[in-house]
Amino acid sequence: MQAASKRALDALEWADVEEALAAHPRIGDRVQGGTREAGWSRGEQSGMDGTAADLQAALVEGNRAYEEHFGHVFLICASGRSALEMLGELRERLGNDVETERAAVRRELAKIVDLRLAKLLEGT
Repeated sequence: MQAASKRALDALEWADVEEALAAHPRIGDRVQGGTREAGWSRGEQSGMDGTAADLQAALVEGNRAYEEHFGHVFLICASGRSALEMLGELRERLGNDVETERAAVRRELAKIVDLRLAKLLEGT
């Protein structure tokens, strides 16, 4: 399944990637609802739990700057990462040109898809 997923992701036009990005919450936003995907998102962003207010504010500002610069939500596979790590990655990627950032987004999207496929297969 992961190989098929990789082929499918590699074949996506950028407009299709943007459609996928539109379904992802900002880092630090807590998805509401009882769907499986909402639960996965909350779990993946558990590194944000208990984050200090100044770090949360820095992420909000970083998300805003990123979206103004690139025109879409900052995407990162948040599983296992702390809020500070994600902020550092966000700030680093703000320096990317558009093509470099699109490649980074595709890599992060692939990580998220792989993670969720594994959860789906595990039945969690």
